[in-house]
Parts: sequence; C-alpha cells; structure tokens
Amino acid sequence: MITRLRFFTLICVLSFPLLVRAQGVTTAPIDQALGRSGQKTGDVYKVSFPRTDLHVSVHGLAIKPGLALGSWAAFLGTDDNAMVMGDLVLLEDEVNPVIEKLRSADFEISAVHNHLIDETPHVMYVHYMGHGSASHLAAALREGLAASKTPLEKPAAAAEEATPPAWVKAVEDSVGRKGTLKGGVLSYGVPRGDAVTMASMTIPPAAGVAEAINFQAAGASNVATTGDFVLTAEEVNPVISELQAHKISVTALHSHMLTEQPRLFFMHFWAVGSPDSVGAGIAAALKKISTK
Repeated sequence: MITRLRFFTLICVLSFPLLVRAQGVTTAPIDQALGRSGQKTGDVYKVSFPRTDLHVSVHGLAIKPGLALGSWAAFLGTDDNAMVMGDLVLLEDEVNPVIEKLRSADFEISAVHNHLIDETPHVMYVHYMGHGSASHLAAALREGLAASKTPLEKPAAAAEEATPPAWVKAVEDSVGRKGTLKGGVLSYGVPRGDAVTMASMTIPPAAGVAEAINFQAAGASNVATTGDFVLTAEEVNPVISELQAHKISVTALHSHMLTEQPRLFFMHFWAVGSPDSVGAGIAAALKKISTK
C-alpha cells in the first residue's frame, strides 16, 4: 500500500518532466549572448534583428524594416536541449560568410531564396535550424550574424504608437481581423488549423509556421502588403488564384524547413493598392487556408 508521502513523492517525480517542458528556455543567457531581449509567446522565445541599416525600396517605395527586413530567431525546448530556428535577411555578399559560420556550429541550413521582386538593393533570406544548449545556440547565432552588417547593438526602446492612422482600421475591417501596429507596420500572425510537427515535436505558430501578413502606408491613401502564406500542397494553387484575382503578385514559392509534417510551402506576395482592395484580397486568400 502506498503511503500518502510516497504517493505525493511519486506524483512530483512523474510531473517533473512536464514542469521542465512548460518552463521552456531561460531567457537571460540568450539575452546576454545576443545583446538584446526578445518576446516570449507560450514556449517560444523570439528575438528579432531588424535590418535597420538597409535602405531597401521596391519601385521607389521605401520598405520599413518590419515589413520585410526582419531577421529573427525562435528558441524553444529546455536550456540543455533547445532548438532555434529562424530567418536571416542578408545582402548577396553576406549570404555565404554567414552560412559558413552557422555550419561551423552545426546549424542546418534549410533554405536560401528571395522573398521580394524588383527590390533595390537585392536581399536574400537564409532559413536555419540549430540544436543544443540554448546558450551555445545563441552565441553561435551571434557569431554568424557578425559575418554580416546586421546591427547587433542593443536597440533603442520602441516609441509608443500614436493614434493609429485611418488606413489601419480600413485594413483590419477588410481583412476581418485585428492586427498589431508597431513601427508603422500592421502585422498579422494567423495560426494554421492543423498541428505542424518535426521529429515528433510540435512547432508552435510563433516559431514561423503562422500565416505572416504585413502592411505599411504607401502614400496617396494606399498601402503595401507582403509576407508569406504557410500552405499545404492542396492549398497552394487556390491561394494563387485568389491573390491574382485581387491583383496581388506572387513573388516566391518554396520551402523553409526540411522534415516538417505536413509538408509545407511558403508563398510570398506583394501588392500596393487601397486598404479596402488589398485587405479584401488577403481575406479571400485566407479563406482558402485551414486557419484558426
């Protein structure tokens, strides 16, 4: 017969792994290695590295860093057994020096490609994944970033957003969802309706498998939109049809990961137009996707 003390001890032992998983990574060592802090969403700790040093334009429109120039790293797991995955925004001559540094730390490179079309200067996007202790991964990532001109100093605190401009409400009304306004960019992260796994581990939406949609003002009462839809094979062409029917250009279609289930395709897009028309196109595309 199990005594109350032994029963309590047994429950604590059986619960310990669950408590460890729930706690996730300790953020302080990551912050120290990277020189900045991030944002915790559930078990995901995401640190951003906007390319504020770049002055990228598309057909004369200056791209805000939050629209399409944001490098990021998402940490999950535990301190000793962590995974980091993310996306780095790089100039062409930075791509291979950064990859070399990441590979020397046993990071996997899962994709190298464009997200935009006709941008000046041309930028590339490197997707990566690493496994190990959280502090080691953060230190290796910083060393990789140092092979580029990505700003690594601690960023200034973000200014409080003023009253949102009129285009924000117009976009939100057209899309049918509330977004997040920061740095002049209205952002959406719409989770998929199905779970995404890799090596039997569920990848949370905040780690890069949510529909990512961004808007910024584009003058003359217009907005620009870009981002990436996260799609199964069956969703790819219905989404293309909806985007093109609403005059939203498809700029890239490719993978970001290597062994995820279900197999996912990432579709990048671009449009400039009225908040109502562009928002309606995004809403129509979202209806073709299994989302929450």
